[in-house]
Amino acid sequence: MTDGPTYGFDTLQIHAGARPDPATGARQTPIYQTTGYVFRDADHAAALFNLQEVGFIYSRLTNPTIAVLQERIATLEGGVGGVCCSSGHAAQIMALFPLMGPGKNIVASTRLYGGTVTQFSHTIKRFGWSCTFVDFDDLDAVKAAINDDTRAVFGEAIANPGGYIMDVRAIADIADEAGIPLIVDNTTATPYLCRPIDLGATLVVHSTTKYLTGNGTVTGGCVVDSGKFDWSANDKFPSFSQPEPAYHGLKFHETFGNLAFTFHGIAIGLRDLGMTMNPQAAHYTLMGTETLSLRMDRHVENAAKLAEWLEKDERVDYVTYAGLKSSPYYERAAKVCPKGAGGLFTFAVKGGYDACVKLVNALEIFSHVANLGDTRSLIIHAASTTHRQLSAEQQEAAGAGASVVRVSIGTEDADDLIADLDQALSKASS
Repeated sequence: MTDGPTYGFDTLQIHAGARPDPATGARQTPIYQTTGYVFRDADHAAALFNLQEVGFIYSRLTNPTIAVLQERIATLEGGVGGVCCSSGHAAQIMALFPLMGPGKNIVASTRLYGGTVTQFSHTIKRFGWSCTFVDFDDLDAVKAAINDDTRAVFGEAIANPGGYIMDVRAIADIADEAGIPLIVDNTTATPYLCRPIDLGATLVVHSTTKYLTGNGTVTGGCVVDSGKFDWSANDKFPSFSQPEPAYHGLKFHETFGNLAFTFHGIAIGLRDLGMTMNPQAAHYTLMGTETLSLRMDRHVENAAKLAEWLEKDERVDYVTYAGLKSSPYYERAAKVCPKGAGGLFTFAVKGGYDACVKLVNALEIFSHVANLGDTRSLIIHAASTTHRQLSAEQQEAAGAGASVVRVSIGTEDADDLIADLDQALSKASS
């Protein structure tokens, strides 16, 4: 879309980044299922490879279908650019890659998806990186955890699995004071419920697999750049401030300004890490974004109804949904996620581990699936699946203890979902 009027979210989720196909006039963005692109001439090719001209070179780097998705997500998030990749986990590495180096560390919330905790606890050590996990509700502890080798702070806007709400503004202020970027995983909130960049985040990452696509068909990830961070303010980020040998000494921040991170993510990150999204996946996600606000409103409406019902049920110990007035995150949710606290939360079943297993086995509408953000309602016992690799202490810190199940509330009829949980809880408690 061209510069001009300020459009609303519902308009942007359909039109941002998309234009009628210039060759055919096709209104829906085509799937450009191609690996290569013909250059006009040798000078055109040289200009593209020298980053002197923007265009399509090779689909590991750039693709017209994916380019539309990148622009759409960045627009919805209020960023200047985006880089799509193969999964949410890929997006996390893509976000960290230009910031980090051997001996450097990140400070991350204890309330993260179990796979992220594993990635940060173990896998990144192979790069010589490390992570310190801190309770983000303890702001003094966050400040104390940052040292001279810290290169980023990382948290989730709405934490998976518990649905806890991060005080994005407060954590952003701490990161700003330290001169380092705040990276916010906005997968479970989506830009419809929360815009972390407006609250001070530097980068936003997504597993587009989840709510952005919304139908459980393809995996993908995205990194959105706010364009607001000064990468040359100190010597902590040489990938942007210092000459890049692979491009004849080009300095990314000096050359590309507020798009430095985006260009680096494509020209270095995708080129060398190869975590490429495929164009068909981009197409599915583009179609998903077109109904994002409609779906999220229903997810939130249903989640609130089910959470209120579960909270009153004597077979349930507690419910973590931040949209409940009893939640310690209720007031924060109203500020961070003014349109609702999302569709994801956990509840603890009386009877512990065994009762949780009986519950998931007895459900009929809910699917026992290691995914979230689907139109279908999903449930999983995190302690035996997604958080299985964590210690008992880490599981508890993440809100995924042995008696806890995570639910991703879909867009079905809420009364049907309540009836399904009711019969399953009866079997679990018998």
